[in-house]
Amino acid sequence: MIEFDGVRFTYDGQHFALDGLDLKVPKGEFLCILGSNGSGKSTLAKHINALLIPDEGTVTVDGTDTREQGLRYLIRSTAGMVFQNPDDQIVATLVENDVAFGPENLGLEPAELRARVTEGLKSVGLQGFELRETNALSGGQKQRVAIAGVLAMHPEVLIFDEASAMIDPRGRKGLIKVARALHEAGMTIIMVTHFMEEAALADRVVVMKEGRIVKCGTPAEVLTDASELRDLNLSVPFATELSLSLQNQGLSLGTHLTESELEEDLCSLFSKR
Repeated sequence: MIEFDGVRFTYDGQHFALDGLDLKVPKGEFLCILGSNGSGKSTLAKHINALLIPDEGTVTVDGTDTREQGLRYLIRSTAGMVFQNPDDQIVATLVENDVAFGPENLGLEPAELRARVTEGLKSVGLQGFELRETNALSGGQKQRVAIAGVLAMHPEVLIFDEASAMIDPRGRKGLIKVARALHEAGMTIIMVTHFMEEAALADRVVVMKEGRIVKCGTPAEVLTDASELRDLNLSVPFATELSLSLQNQGLSLGTHLTESELEEDLCSLFSKR
């Protein structure tokens, strides 16, 4: 579905933000990309929908090379992106007009356009918000409107580029709920984040440093390696940190990624005593 082959990219002509990067993302995967500031994770994300073009190597999306200038609109329709700040993505004063903006440029018939707006808003739990003013929405609601606008384009891939960074915990939970539902429906999800609880829900986690992939595996393989995460200036999931602390105090527990898993293990352990 998505393939990076020997990709190198520089903003200033001297330092590589991506340095010989190879990565394949199969259709239907939920991939999380982690890394400290300046690691190259957002640069990677912007290459997927041709906002950035490699200096060396190739990026292909569903078989299409992102260097093909005449096909970049097709690529961006296939791989939609949700940015960190929803205000950078919202273009209309009314919710329904904002969601309609992208598909309207496809020249759709009014009935199809209306159906896509309704479908997009339903997918993010904002039915009935059509006539709301976008500037009166909360940060989390704005982010969901931005997602609805991307979904109205009927993409096959949805990229979240630090999309939860500027919203409150409640908004983050809503965003993750939407991402999981879309993934369960078969969409390919690529999430750039620094929230470990989000990464724990992915199929696969990639960790970047200085434009290279330095660790790749399942959440259980990547996120429970506390010492290596700290070496990479990344936090450890709360449930993992607590699991390790309780193990050090002599409790016979597994190393868990989520609080629900840890709670279940603790209940099981103490019920036997």
